[in-house]
Amino acid sequence: MPADRLFARPLDLVNGTVDMTHGSGGKAMAQLVRDLFAAAFANPLLAQGNDQAAFDPPPGRMVVSTDGFVVSPLFFPGGDIGKLAVHGTVNDVAMAGAVPICLTAGFILEEGFPLADLKRIVDSMAAAANEAGVPIATGDTKVVERGKGDGVFITTTGIGVVPPGVAPSGDRAAAGDVILVSGTMGDHGVAIMSTRENLGFETEVLSDAASLHGLVAAMVAAVPDVHVLRDPTRGGLATTLNEIAHQSGVGMVIREADIPLRPEVAAACELLGLDPLYVANEGKLIAICAEADAAALLAAMRSHPLGADAAAIGRVQDDRHHFVQMETRFGGKRIVDWLTGEQLPRIC
Repeated sequence: MPADRLFARPLDLVNGTVDMTHGSGGKAMAQLVRDLFAAAFANPLLAQGNDQAAFDPPPGRMVVSTDGFVVSPLFFPGGDIGKLAVHGTVNDVAMAGAVPICLTAGFILEEGFPLADLKRIVDSMAAAANEAGVPIATGDTKVVERGKGDGVFITTTGIGVVPPGVAPSGDRAAAGDVILVSGTMGDHGVAIMSTRENLGFETEVLSDAASLHGLVAAMVAAVPDVHVLRDPTRGGLATTLNEIAHQSGVGMVIREADIPLRPEVAAACELLGLDPLYVANEGKLIAICAEADAAALLAAMRSHPLGADAAAIGRVQDDRHHFVQMETRFGGKRIVDWLTGEQLPRIC
């Protein structure tokens, strides 16, 4: 029987909603997968039509990373949960210095969620994957009862390969190393909060969500021995530096005046009572390298569109307490500690 005759009526992607049959494993689920997910994510790996995707990996060390996305609201200035799910996982793979090969995607849908909104998310996710050149190879869909979810949750897994001679890791920061960031801090978190709190700023703050593997490729081409790469997502710059300091058994000193920050983000943080050092990013990275390599690495970062605002912001030092300290604009120092909780819940 031709595929089109399997279904009694077309999937209503304008006025329809998700119902429990879309997760039943029957015709309704097959129709949702075929007419929405498979149509948007079309690629040779997905076209295999199995419960897994088979492929021959290129030579090198394999990297795998998985992440769940529960952002609220689902749509925000500069992006949405679908775009975020692609960029977030591509970046986690890229922080190993890896070239991403493919993604998987799992969707938890709530009964009653508008299919038009789901299509908007899936189309955005497909566009992000196509732009990154990283296919969505396989996936899964589940539906929960109304009130048991929050519209859409997405889990993605990324697979990549690290080229020979590249081995960044959070335990490789050493005293004397230079700390760099690829651009302005806090854009994503402020974009989320501005929408969540219905705040109207004179200048709209957009999420910085982007896939960073192209930037990373340019960086490791210039400086293969980058010691640490990390994307400062939840908890922002401050939390990520504390994680690295403890992982490597070192301390750090950063300079407040050198940390890139958009004026509108600084103003929004002041209005909301937030410290921009702890606000999330989704298209920025931290790099730590030997002092001798810092100039070349910074030049490589600034030569790429996603690193145009890159800056050196501090140094690694010996410190048995593993403190992260900041030299303030007023000439003093303060400890930049871990957060005990989360400034901005559900930002990714």
